[in-house]
Amino acid sequence: MSNSIITKVIEEMNALPDDLQQQVLEFVESLRQQRIETSDNAWDVLESLTGTVEASADWSAEHDHYLYGTPKHQEADS
Repeated sequence: MSNSIITKVIEEMNALPDDLQQQVLEFVESLRQQRIETSDNAWDVLESLTGTVEASADWSAEHDHYLYGTPKHQEADS
């Protein structure tokens, strides 16, 4: 999805009252769930989850540290 579409959706959402924002959120979540349930393979499922997992900023570079407890390769900037 392009950033301009995301920006437009956010702008429109901000203009809605809270109860309608909640309805839109529930609708979007139902669309995502339908997509996951009808996916043909694991790659589709993984793609649908992209960007939804919160992790440390250095997760991709230091995944061995977070998964297995190995020493970090780089020290965090102070």
